[in-house]
Amino acid sequence: MQRSQVLTYARILLSLSVVLACSSRAADAPKKHHEPPPPPEGARIYTNLAYVANGTDRQNLDIYLPATGKDFPVIVWIHGGGWSGNSKAKPEGLDFLRHGYALVSLNYRQSQHAKWPAQIMDCKAAIRWLRAHAKEYSLDGKHIGVWGWSSGGHMVAMLGVSGGVKEFDQGENLRYSSSVQAVGDWFGPTDFLTISKYPCESIRWGTKDSPETPLLGGLVSQNIEKARNASPTTYVSKHSAPFLILHGDKDPMVPLEQSQELADALKKAGAPVEYHVIVGGGHGQPGFDTPEVEGWLYGFFDKYLKK
Repeated sequence: MQRSQVLTYARILLSLSVVLACSSRAADAPKKHHEPPPPPEGARIYTNLAYVANGTDRQNLDIYLPATGKDFPVIVWIHGGGWSGNSKAKPEGLDFLRHGYALVSLNYRQSQHAKWPAQIMDCKAAIRWLRAHAKEYSLDGKHIGVWGWSSGGHMVAMLGVSGGVKEFDQGENLRYSSSVQAVGDWFGPTDFLTISKYPCESIRWGTKDSPETPLLGGLVSQNIEKARNASPTTYVSKHSAPFLILHGDKDPMVPLEQSQELADALKKAGAPVEYHVIVGGGHGQPGFDTPEVEGWLYGFFDKYLKK
């Protein structure tokens, strides 16, 4: 065999060994995202319920109920995904059914479908629809809490502070309130006018490639009023819903200071707020699946929704 052929075969073997080694490391690497547990056995499930008449498939929701009972307080799960990804499928929080809650998971129009404020208008329309149909689906329409992560955290925070903002309430079921009684905001952006001031490992906020740019329809610097309109900190008052805010101090995507700003504003306004920094916590994992966090979560919603 010629020397050139030997070198070629050697390079091929070396490449294969590198690929195999990388594959092995990838297989051994811990998964960053866990798979939410399935609904409890016997759960009653209603899927793809339209909360906007003649709307799109992004304007529907799913309801999960315990096997027996009625008049359940409600937890509404709003998914994250940078306002442009994910869906209501496989929601977090199905274990709430074992604690006597109904869980609702909803879709809303994303930034590729419509610009702000379409997203908050959809979420408010869903809350009003739930109240309008509470008796039909065994829900306690007087006690509705919301919970979300990341951009879902932003959406639930907006719901928690904008109960009296009439411009966001448009469409059907307007005789019902879109206010919520408790908010679980986990590492959600809270102020688009300040978010780019803080160091962030994975996202350069305020640039053409950052996720709020398509949401707002342009750069924050060129859409100041819309950015203010989309920021939960804008609407904080003593009438804001009670908040449970969690944020990891190693979050590479949403600066910890965003949650600190919201918590400070709520405290200053006299609104109830519990704020926990997860030491070593990232953007969801690690650190958010501990018994301590679970205790905070259930304790918070029980306090405000089981009255």
